Amino acid sequence: MDARYKCRAVRSPRGARVSEIDWGDGHKSTYPHDVLRGYCPCAGCQGHSGTIAFIAHEDGIALELENITTVGNYALSLKWFDGHESGLYSYKYLRALCQCAECAPASVAASREPLAR
Repeated sequence: MDARYKCRAVRSPRGARVSEIDWGDGHKSTYPHDVLRGYCPCAGCQGHSGTIAFIAHEDGIALELENITTVGNYALSLKWFDGHESGLYSYKYLRALCQCAECAPASVAASREPLAR
């Protein structure tokens, strides 16, 4: 497995509006929850078009995570406080969402362009 897509640790303290991931290659990513929720990959949010677009949410939507669960060795399942939990965020997908200066040229979130599934 490519170390860039090996999740070593996930941090998302209760009440936080960001989550952090430490990757196998030493990289650390910080994800604002509005980006994670806006790019939720589930079919309910994205449909079945084969691309993923940023979906802006109303101000009232809960952007706090209730639970984060690993799915095998390849993804995270995020459960939001409003009960939404159907999106599986693959590690490769999460790495593509990283908005740091190192990843920005390849970052989908920085440009808000659709991402192929």
